[in-house]
Amino acid sequence: MPLLQALTFALHHDVTNVFFYESPAMLTTLDATTLDSIASLKRSDRMPVLFLGHGSPMNALPGNPYFESWQTLGSDFGRKMARPQLILCISAHWLTDGWWLTAMKQPKTLHDFGDFPQELFDQQYPAQGDPTAAGAISLLVRQRSAKPLGLAANEWGLDHGAWSVLKPMFPNADIPVIQLSMDYGRAPDEHYALAQQLKQLRDRGVLIVASGNIVHNLRQMQRGASGSQAYDWALEFDQTIGGYVQQGNLAALQKFQKLGTLATMAHPTYEHYLPLLYAAGAVDAKEPMRFFNTSFQGGAISMRSIMWG
Repeated sequence: MPLLQALTFALHHDVTNVFFYESPAMLTTLDATTLDSIASLKRSDRMPVLFLGHGSPMNALPGNPYFESWQTLGSDFGRKMARPQLILCISAHWLTDGWWLTAMKQPKTLHDFGDFPQELFDQQYPAQGDPTAAGAISLLVRQRSAKPLGLAANEWGLDHGAWSVLKPMFPNADIPVIQLSMDYGRAPDEHYALAQQLKQLRDRGVLIVASGNIVHNLRQMQRGASGSQAYDWALEFDQTIGGYVQQGNLAALQKFQKLGTLATMAHPTYEHYLPLLYAAGAVDAKEPMRFFNTSFQGGAISMRSIMWG
């Protein structure tokens, strides 16, 4: 599998409408005063955090159990849980040099895949963005060298790692969505540390949705495998990572590469694992959690998903 198409505009294009704010200070926690200045984000009960195994883009279409589970999950917001004021999505499919936020009013629906039915390419998710919130978050969350997050004013949009799960959950597309990219060149502990800065956003109605897969090896997929069938190495990696989560040993998730061959089999490239670090970094180890969608696609993609809070 080639490194995913999503090494994106920030790496491959002359992007002139994306920029960094400058600031002299390193902020390690979110500043309540700045958050108060974001009119769209009112104080709220703490929102949960989601890690969603998204798997095949075809899961975005009705008629499969994953689509149905996302529908059910979305329907709980506004009933059993508070309705989000904003969704911050971290997808396996936006990899960049440095960390960036989408900062446009109307993010495009990106069909960043090939060789799928036209019905999938026809899908649109017209959720609005929130440039004001993106600008404030960019000043509050720091990346390497104390730089604020970059702002993508026109480039990128919502890739299929985002809209394929959000559309079943919130089909009316009436909650603003911002995407946060991942700097694929940085060490796992840096991703986790950046995610820890996102935690206080949960008290402002922000639903953090991380979209990837705990096991993702397209080279080894067996198209006819059932959801209960998986390679031994896939099962072992999935269960090991699931065990860390269940034990509240979230810091161990950063050290997945120490699992050696097991890790490289589960992730020949690890862009689909990294979103898990963003979800885990944004929660407390003792928060209640639950697994769902604990099955496989093609024997080599774990659909295990997690809700904290």
